[in-house]
Amino acid sequence: MTTGPDSTVSSVQTVTYRWPTTVTPATRDDAPDLVRWTGFGGALLLTAGAWAVSAGAPPLALGAAIAGAGLVVLAWVLLRNALPDPVWLRRTLAWWCGPLLVAPPLFNRDVFSYLAQGEVAARGLDPNVVSPAAGASAEAVARVGSYWRETPSPYGPLFGTVERVIAEVTSGDPVLGIGLYRLVSVLGLLLVVWSVPRLAKIAGVDERAALWLGVLNPLVLWHLIGGVHNDALMLGLMLSGTVVALTALPGVQWWQFTAGVVLIGLGAQVKLPALVALAVVGTALARRLGGGLVRFVLAGLSMVVAAAAVSALTSLAGGSGFGWVRALGTPSKINSWMAPTNWPGYLAGAVFGPQSGQAIISSARIAGLVLILCGVAVVVHRHLRGGISEVTALGMMMSLIVVLGPVIQPWYLLWAVLPLAACLPDGPWRTRVAAVAGVFALLVPPLAGDFSGRVAELIAAYVLGIALVAGAYVVLRRARVSVAQS
Repeated sequence: MTTGPDSTVSSVQTVTYRWPTTVTPATRDDAPDLVRWTGFGGALLLTAGAWAVSAGAPPLALGAAIAGAGLVVLAWVLLRNALPDPVWLRRTLAWWCGPLLVAPPLFNRDVFSYLAQGEVAARGLDPNVVSPAAGASAEAVARVGSYWRETPSPYGPLFGTVERVIAEVTSGDPVLGIGLYRLVSVLGLLLVVWSVPRLAKIAGVDERAALWLGVLNPLVLWHLIGGVHNDALMLGLMLSGTVVALTALPGVQWWQFTAGVVLIGLGAQVKLPALVALAVVGTALARRLGGGLVRFVLAGLSMVVAAAAVSALTSLAGGSGFGWVRALGTPSKINSWMAPTNWPGYLAGAVFGPQSGQAIISSARIAGLVLILCGVAVVVHRHLRGGISEVTALGMMMSLIVVLGPVIQPWYLLWAVLPLAACLPDGPWRTRVAAVAGVFALLVPPLAGDFSGRVAELIAAYVLGIALVAGAYVVLRRARVSVAQS
């Protein structure tokens, strides 16, 4: 693309890399409506089982909840080879999300930490400095997980403002508070649903395939809606900002590009990893202006200034101050067994004792950080040279952060899965990402809690859940054959 003769922008040819896609059109044999209602039934069963377990029902209820989760995953997998149109997929998302909107918090209890941190902020204290145990009511603290009771909030000033406003509106009512946090999650998910197909169009990937892997993904249902995680808001702002900024570049529409950068900056004021998207749009800007080291440095500096400005304005406007800067390292204080960088330490700890294990974990985390920085540098270099597209660069950098970071939670995978869903072609890599998402969707029990003294109960619940899903698959397969023959 070239600019007009009077423009000060250098003429530059932009190459768009489009992956071939081979999504099979839906046929009657695939009976997608039957699969949709199977997933909806699974979401209903998961919600009912979760409420039953919360009410003190026997282990059978946990098995029902696990079976419900398994049915949703099964329905999601069966949709892969025959994807209906995007409108159908969006409606299916709405049906599958519906029951989860009235479920108790699933898979994790972080929302209770949000409620307690909001109480701290509503009392005029800084939740990034004062822990719930020191600044929230006894009732709110009792609902928080043991680690987070004594730990200040690790989140950015935008989410701190959201926490404070919800606490002031609800006056400490946990049911109303969870409802409002779910509303925030839904708003974030709507931004994700808007963004993913547009990112897929930029990358040249089929919109239906991107919606299936990115939006209908069970991890989205479990953790953004069921678990009420603030990652929904972070991802929604980051991805929508990326779309707005990238679509402004062909015509160099500066106001639109600036709006996209601001949205990304706001996402980083929820959780810092959203800043990675600024590296993507900054590099894309440098390429659009002609490429080269000087333009790359200038574009990078402009992204840094923009991020700092958004951070300062958000901190001052919300009245939270800058205490969040000191809390950035809080999540890494947890030794996550899912993080590959921690595995050598766990092995050393089992052989040589906990002190040696912790020393190895600390060293491995530093090595992981170095590898992340080196990997990001390589991705940015390839992006600047035109070797990979913008969406691919975002997916690769987020993957590096997730895999090599000090902490992995199942919902962290969405940081990488969503942009990868919009750029990966149909083939082995897309299958691998889907397989990892499916495994993590079933790895954690639907109801958060300590099962260390109830291992037999948990195993029995999983056996029951697997048996129910296996039976449902046999029935579903026969029903699909009957539909095809009718």
